[in-house]
Amino acid sequence: METARAHEAPAPGPSGRIGPYRLITRLDPPGSPALPCRRFVARGGDGGTVLLSVAPPGSDPHAFAAEAEEARRLPAPWFEPVGRVSGAGARPAWYASPFRPALPLPVALAVHGGPLPEATVRAIGTALAEGLAAAHAQGITHAGISPATVLLTADGPRLTCHGAVRAAGPDGVPRTGLPGIDPGALAPEQATGGRPRPPGDVFALGAVLAYAATGHTVPESAELPPALRAVVLSCLTRDPAHRPTAAALIPALAPPAPHATVLNSAASLLAPGWLPGRVVAALARQSAELLAAETPVDPDADPHTGPDTAAPDRNPARPAAPADATPHAYLPTAPAHAAPPAHHLAALPTAPAGPAPHTPTAPHDPRRT
Repeated sequence: METARAHEAPAPGPSGRIGPYRLITRLDPPGSPALPCRRFVARGGDGGTVLLSVAPPGSDPHAFAAEAEEARRLPAPWFEPVGRVSGAGARPAWYASPFRPALPLPVALAVHGGPLPEATVRAIGTALAEGLAAAHAQGITHAGISPATVLLTADGPRLTCHGAVRAAGPDGVPRTGLPGIDPGALAPEQATGGRPRPPGDVFALGAVLAYAATGHTVPESAELPPALRAVVLSCLTRDPAHRPTAAALIPALAPPAPHATVLNSAASLLAPGWLPGRVVAALARQSAELLAAETPVDPDADPHTGPDTAAPDRNPARPAAPADATPHAYLPTAPAHAAPPAHHLAALPTAPAGPAPHTPTAPHDPRRT
């Protein structure tokens, strides 16, 4: 079980800083599910806003940085691109990605007031399956998928916190109960220390879809929407040989006839309206509050590093977000050490009445076959 210390934010540098970045706020609210990285919204010396992913206390900073470097070279869609990575010996280790307004999947369920609509779940699953299929074709597994590592943006989901299972320990070392690893999204063969492989990513994707559709990563079969039940349960089977490939999930998650269209990419499911209205409104509020959270340009920034950049957009087929859906919404209260005044940042909005999403206490359900 994750220790109390592992829930704490990494100690920032002077004036609310980590590396060359000045913190604005944490992306994840207090009490969030276990995460293999701590995520902050921050600004660089040039005034650019980034998503700063930071190694949690007690983790191996060298392993964290190595996973970030591997992800930096991965040209897969729907993976959060990795730009600048902390240098050797940095404590805590970190990497920066270009920031776009985004909600962690558990926060999106809280804002919406319960499980997401079936069309939204299909869009999330298709996009993530497309990204995993591209990664698996290159012999790379993500090895860190859970509901909390999935961010929802106006133009699609993003996978963050790369390589949690790999970085947790060497092959053969059980990974259950380790900080930052969601037991409900950890495949049985990986929980016992097996090498991360593509079927483990598929299992984790099934747990994410189950969570998005029910609020649980280990749901009862009857809780799943009938139209999604077969595909989700096929991902969650205990035998990795019987799980579908990520590529096979893309057509399997297509809307049923007569609404199905030819799916060459996830873009066809990410048209305006793919997100519920309350989630869109939350993204809009976040954008507005980030604009209000002004931070001065750092006079001590290294002028030779230039703007903070990251890998180019890997999703050219993705439709542009409509102008009236410009993200503006949820932002948790800034930590006490963050630079901007606290009144610039709003607290998590009260969720409407509805089932509260949660994660399981046991990693694997004996009902899975």
